[in-house]
Formats: sequence, structure tokens, C-alpha cells
Amino acid sequence: MKQNILPAIRLTLLCAVFFSGIYTLFIFGIAQAAPNNGKGEVIEYNGKKYYANIGQKFDRDEYFWSRPSAVDYNAAGAGGSNKGPSNPDYLKTVQERIDNFMKHNPEIKKSEIPSDLVTASGGGLDPNISVQAAKVQVKRISKIRKINENKIQELITSNTEKPLLGLFGTEKINVLKLNIALDGLKIN
Repeated sequence: MKQNILPAIRLTLLCAVFFSGIYTLFIFGIAQAAPNNGKGEVIEYNGKKYYANIGQKFDRDEYFWSRPSAVDYNAAGAGGSNKGPSNPDYLKTVQERIDNFMKHNPEIKKSEIPSDLVTASGGGLDPNISVQAAKVQVKRISKIRKINENKIQELITSNTEKPLLGLFGTEKINVLKLNIALDGLKIN
């Protein structure tokens, strides 16, 4: 037993120094070389600063809605819900989101609503929605803003981010960037 204790203590100390010191400084150095020193993409719009990589709340009818948040878009308390898919409270919350969406988008069938518009992400701060989630909102936005649907469809296409290296993930759209671009569209 004595012959195993000393190597275990040495390994523990070595790992503590490496992972809390050397590795941390290495990652910090890489972040300093990244755009905005690793602080994320900051977008300034109408005199305010927004982080593009943190979900923002958009629920007005003239904008694309963002994904629901389990933490009410509070980045200081990021986290998802512990409720499982058979939990009655969770099902009630999802049904309320579906009902609200259908009330504001009467042309859409319930079966056409993508799950990312009625379920929160694991972290509660997802800044992206699926392409389908954007497309089901086009009629509402077009009607309210009096903008041709084709222009809004083109906007969706131009703001679609492809999977990393064409392999990892799915197509997605950053809701903040999409809504800023939407504000820049001219009426018919």
C-alpha cells in the first residue's frame, strides 16, 4: 500500500498544478487571440450592446421569436428545467407555449410548429432557432410589417448558418442578427 500512496500523491499534485495553472493559462492565451479577446461577439444596435452568443427575448409579433428560456434569459442563472417529458407541469408549460404561438400565428397548424419554439434549451440561453422555426413565422411578420414574404424568406436564407465543416450540427439562425436584419428591410 505504501508503494502506491506516494505515486498517487505526486500524480494528484502534478494534475492540480497542470489543470489549475498551466492548462488555464494556455486556454486564456488562446482566448486572447480570438476575436474580442474571447468575450463573445458583441453587436451594438440602437446605442445598446448585445451578445450574439446569448439568447435574447423576442416575443413581439413584428419580430422573429426566440427559443423559450427556462431561466427567463438571465445569463447569470443559466440552466434548463429538471422536468422530464412526462411531467404534468412541463407538459402544461409546453401546451401554453403552443397555444400562445397558435394565437399569434393562426395560419399555422399545430403539427407545423417546430419543437425549438415551444421547448427551452438545456442552458436556457440558446441564441439560435432552426430554419423551420424562422419559416413558420414569416406570414405573421409579413402581415404586420407589410413586407413581401419572399423578401423575408431571402432574409432567412442569407442569415442561415451552415453546420460546422458541413458535418457538425444543423443549420441554424441567430435570432438577434436576423431581427436586426429584419429592421433593415425596406417595405415593399
